[in-house]
Amino acid sequence: MEPAERAQAARDRVPRIDPYGFERPEDFDYAAYEEFFSTYLVILTRRAIKWSKLLKGSSSVQKSMTVKRYIRKGVPFEHRARVWMGVSGAQAQMERNPGYYHQLLQGERNDSLEEAIRTDMNRTFPDNVKFRKSADPCLQKTLYNVLLAYGHHNQGVGYCQGMNFIAGYLILITKNEEESFWLLDALIGKILPDYYSPEMLGLKTDQEVLGELVRTKLPAVAALMDGHGVLWTLVVSRWFICLFVDILPVETVLRIWDCLFNEGSKIIFRVALTLIKQHQAFILEATSVADICEKFKEITKGSFVTECHTFMQKIFSEPGSLSMATVTRLRESCRAKLLAQG
Repeated sequence: MEPAERAQAARDRVPRIDPYGFERPEDFDYAAYEEFFSTYLVILTRRAIKWSKLLKGSSSVQKSMTVKRYIRKGVPFEHRARVWMGVSGAQAQMERNPGYYHQLLQGERNDSLEEAIRTDMNRTFPDNVKFRKSADPCLQKTLYNVLLAYGHHNQGVGYCQGMNFIAGYLILITKNEEESFWLLDALIGKILPDYYSPEMLGLKTDQEVLGELVRTKLPAVAALMDGHGVLWTLVVSRWFICLFVDILPVETVLRIWDCLFNEGSKIIFRVALTLIKQHQAFILEATSVADICEKFKEITKGSFVTECHTFMQKIFSEPGSLSMATVTRLRESCRAKLLAQG
């Protein structure tokens, strides 16, 4: 079969809309995806059997070395919501606060919060059929409720662009408004320190931390960035704000989030370092600021990121050792530097 025929045959077999409701882009490589997915399906089936045995008879998922190992190898779709709820502490929070979510929705009106959220509704996943006004049920209402409740719950944050994409993914996975709210709280309140507050100090800090890690582990890339005066925020801010949503393929993002909920924010650095290290030679070809920015967009595409199982193995080997103690130390020094700059 000729390559063109093979591509067309794959296009006929692979659905145009993925299991989560996203339309595949125009330039989607159906043949490469089909080839990857046929092998990945075997892995998923094997993992599903192991997970079913692990979870049998237990009501909630607790952190353990076994669970950590299982999560790194991928959580099957049918268990994902339950695993995220358990390891993130969201399940415990929800059980400790019965009725709290619904109270928040009945809370005092806040016009500016409502307006900010409403403005972003149509911009959230226009390529997802489940978020379209024509969908039944349309997930825009669910998304609006989760973000509104969160804005009332955490008034220091309120609503910030980027949260809509994160809450949207949570809704697609949990199919449950209240669980999505508590997972959003686990992320914003605990896992991502100070990313979405008005000053976004945590986000700015972590971008600088990535810069320091690159300086240590990939000095040639750091030298290129410095030589052109490129700030890290210019090329990676969306990686951090959106937690790779709309940047990496859906299944890859979900595999990253499996580990993020269990192991915390250092996973973001592992992913970022792996993307940069894998494409170091390509990035170093850049000869201008615009060139650098373009290359950082390019490295989030292609088979390396689509093949999520291999990609996840790489994030735990490629960057080398990265302890939470190292991240904490770098955060302290970068934060102090930022505060000193005012």
